[in-house]
Amino acid sequence: MRVFLQLLTSTHQILPLQITELLLLFLKRRRIMGVDIQGKLRLALGSVKDHASIGKAMMYHYQHDGFSNIEIAVLRATGHDNGTIGDRYMHEILFLVSNSPGSIPFLAERISLRLGKTKDHVVALKTLVLIHRLLRGGNRSFEQELCKAHVSGHLQISTRFFTKNSDHPSAGFLQKYAAYLQERMSWLINQAGKLEPVMSKGLEFRRYDEKSFDMAFRTLPKCQVLIDKVLECSPHDILCSDHSLAQAAMSNTLRESFQVYMTFSEGIAALVNMFFDLTESARGLACEILKTASLQSQKLHDLYESCKYVVENKNLDYPSVQIISMGHIVALEQLGSQQNELSTSHVSLSSISRPPPISAHLTKSKEMIELEVAAEENKRKEEKIDVNLSPTPTLFSWTLQTKISMVWVVFEDEVANESQVLPAQQKLGTVDAVTDIKSEYGTNVLGYST
Repeated sequence: MRVFLQLLTSTHQILPLQITELLLLFLKRRRIMGVDIQGKLRLALGSVKDHASIGKAMMYHYQHDGFSNIEIAVLRATGHDNGTIGDRYMHEILFLVSNSPGSIPFLAERISLRLGKTKDHVVALKTLVLIHRLLRGGNRSFEQELCKAHVSGHLQISTRFFTKNSDHPSAGFLQKYAAYLQERMSWLINQAGKLEPVMSKGLEFRRYDEKSFDMAFRTLPKCQVLIDKVLECSPHDILCSDHSLAQAAMSNTLRESFQVYMTFSEGIAALVNMFFDLTESARGLACEILKTASLQSQKLHDLYESCKYVVENKNLDYPSVQIISMGHIVALEQLGSQQNELSTSHVSLSSISRPPPISAHLTKSKEMIELEVAAEENKRKEEKIDVNLSPTPTLFSWTLQTKISMVWVVFEDEVANESQVLPAQQKLGTVDAVTDIKSEYGTNVLGYST
């Protein structure tokens, strides 16, 4: 048997597919002398398949304008061996793509073909890890082009074969990791090295601060979707799958989730700060987002605590997750509903006790001026009459008549005007009116809404 395995490992000939399947069925779940024959045979047959695929790629070298070197590098990086992806293969792929304009769609198609045709869990997991490392290892332009290839359909992350055959221990982690990468394709690393979602151009919100509104209602929900995919990748699935590959995949996932959690926290803070400035419908949406965030914060805290013991990577700097209390969200929701009732009462109060218009005061001022002018004219007429009729007029007599007419006309008019204005002002702006509102709705609600 050992000689047979050595021949399979060293040969470059392709065995018929039916023979290999029969050998796998015959040796399935059988162990001879404590040696895993099925695993050894898988490695041997996988090596043969890798050599055959590489030879086929070399044959089509001239038909693909030199792109076959990229395909060969992909095949070598995703071989059937149990080791992780070597850095030299990563650097080789990035170097070949950077020196071959227009080769990214070809690279995406080769990766998709490798993932779609394989039935080996190790090769599939290696291909997914390769996609993840290319997203993280390339420059910004390369990352954007790879994401565009995914949108256009050149890069397809499909694990349909492993969905149908989920008996393998690593099938669960494989599917969850593929789902995470599907969502990860809608995120990019910015110039500051921070992971951020790709946002489409939406409506402009003039009523609120645009940056805060986008953070709370556009970026935060995207963070929640990606965090859900992270939470599905249970650390217990790592123990059932290939150890080294699953460890590498989970380490990259956790490292990115740390950055997403920071953006998640900023979005929560922005949403709480603008909560009482939102409309009633927007507050309802904000409460739903906060309730989801409360559940996610607890689960994320538990995930990080479990990964500290399962994931063997000492370079991971776990953040301190602040658990959002559901009771605080319920209290915030109640305060928002009370503020809506209070604003409604203010509208009704202002409609009842509306002050007189300014034009009325202006009209009254004109009337006062006309009365004063008329009084002056009467004064002059009286002076002329007194001078003509009385040869020895006394100063007291005509002055007294003038003063009486002036004082009484002006004083009575002012009192009448003040009696018309004061009641309207007393209904709207006095301390008694504010006290009535506070006694009806509570001082705490008024103080919080102002």
